[in-house]
Amino acid sequence: MADTIGAAAVEVLLTADPAEKARLSRHNAARWCAGELAAVYDAAMPDRPARPPHPELLPPSRMPKRGRAGSERSRIALLHALAHIEFNAIDLAWDAAGRFGGAMPRAFTDDWVAVADDEARHFGLLADRLSELGAGYGDLPAHDGLWEAAMATADDLLARLAVVPQVLEARGLDVTPATESRLRAAGDDLSADILNVIYHDEIVHVSIGNRWFRHVCDELRIEPVQTFQSLVGSRFKGALKRPFNDSARIEAGLTPAFYDSLASA
Repeated sequence: MADTIGAAAVEVLLTADPAEKARLSRHNAARWCAGELAAVYDAAMPDRPARPPHPELLPPSRMPKRGRAGSERSRIALLHALAHIEFNAIDLAWDAAGRFGGAMPRAFTDDWVAVADDEARHFGLLADRLSELGAGYGDLPAHDGLWEAAMATADDLLARLAVVPQVLEARGLDVTPATESRLRAAGDDLSADILNVIYHDEIVHVSIGNRWFRHVCDELRIEPVQTFQSLVGSRFKGALKRPFNDSARIEAGLTPAFYDSLASA
């Protein structure tokens, strides 16, 4: 059993089974909060986390198109895609804590361990809902874009904080309210309620990313908005897509000055 936060992060990252990864994430988060893990960053984070045999990972361009949540099949595809995001997000949060926490205040690790706990809880909610619909995580293909973003920012904390919470997670703030509404219109309030929980937690996660991004910029005496735009331009593949949920982004500290000029037409 891991006895340091570095070893605990690696333990989660190298667990392939989805249910066990989520369970271990929550267990190690509780151990950190209880003071059972030493604040020692003594383990190198793996280049890639362990992955189960399924889902099959495809390039984003080869992913099948999903419907708009009107049919049960399209709802399963939607929930599966969200479960895959949350599964990857468990690893992203532990990697952030284990890879960068040693050079940061303890509160940085506290925050990312809390995020890892949330992501594991989200995955469990979605996996359980898929089961209720007669499906399971791994039944459909998925893409590897989230971990590709982690690999592209593994050498630079500011780049990681710019791209993962403030671009990728912030995108969830833009699209989730409309998706929740479509689920409710289709009569699937159980799935919609899960998305509502995730949405409000993700505002907190984006705010954590923005707060630590500003903290590092302040420490380095560099301007946050220009630094964010430069890092997104150099480290993020693709363009930021409108429309933006400005109110949720502002609640998270991510004001339009950061992202509006980067958006595609």
